[in-house]
Amino acid sequence: MIVVELVKMLRRPRTWVTIALLDSLPTLVAVLLSLTDLGPRPGTGPAFLSAVLSDGTLFPLAALAIVLPLFLPVAVAVVAGDSIAGEAQAGTLRYVLTRPVGRTRLLVAKLVSVVAFALIAVLVVAGTAYVTGSVLLGDQPLASSVSGSTLTSAQVAERTMLSIGYVTLSMLGVAALALLLSTVTDSPLGATLGALAFLIASSLLLTLDAATALQPYLPTRYWLAFVDLFRDPILWRDVVRGIALQGVYVGVFLGAAWANFTTKDVKS
Repeated sequence: MIVVELVKMLRRPRTWVTIALLDSLPTLVAVLLSLTDLGPRPGTGPAFLSAVLSDGTLFPLAALAIVLPLFLPVAVAVVAGDSIAGEAQAGTLRYVLTRPVGRTRLLVAKLVSVVAFALIAVLVVAGTAYVTGSVLLGDQPLASSVSGSTLTSAQVAERTMLSIGYVTLSMLGVAALALLLSTVTDSPLGATLGALAFLIASSLLLTLDAATALQPYLPTRYWLAFVDLFRDPILWRDVVRGIALQGVYVGVFLGAAWANFTTKDVKS
């Protein structure tokens, strides 16, 4: 069942159109930076963007910082929100479940498919950004733009891969929430908008001093903690907290999705 869902996801034109659109913004930013040679001042703008004019190999990290706050979660929410609700809206969910496929197995297969989409999207963004950054931007090896200490090419590559994994893991909470809402409603749009409303509320609360007590528990709190992977030495505190927090949200949302879906009267 997992293989079936993965093949279905990979064969959908929507998958690749979404990834292409997601990839277009960082590519446009790289082109503009190469043409103007004007980057943000250090400490302003997306993470690492002020350093890429000197070292284009850091542009994958800047690209991830560009798409992570909004565009990547939107893409993941769209795919996850359509996973179950899309089948129900199309009238195929009931027929899928008439085959010897358990509801738990179907739910797990849908989640794996969404996670695979997120991983592919992150890899494409990072891979394209590496090529465009290396070709269009600076080629002088840089220190870490966060701590100022020198990193070797091998260290940069290793920490970039860790960042890719961390960003993908950060999307698990989004996927689980949208999947839960997808089991509640027959409208893919409703499931997607519900997940996005929750994430927008989280981002808003992070800017309010009155919500300080809540901020450590908000799903978007540690999304950009992958920047700490480029400190010397690496600061693991927020990275570990981010992974643990996503684990809690995935456990709660996926458990609720399972409880609802396995007891739901499927009529469509």
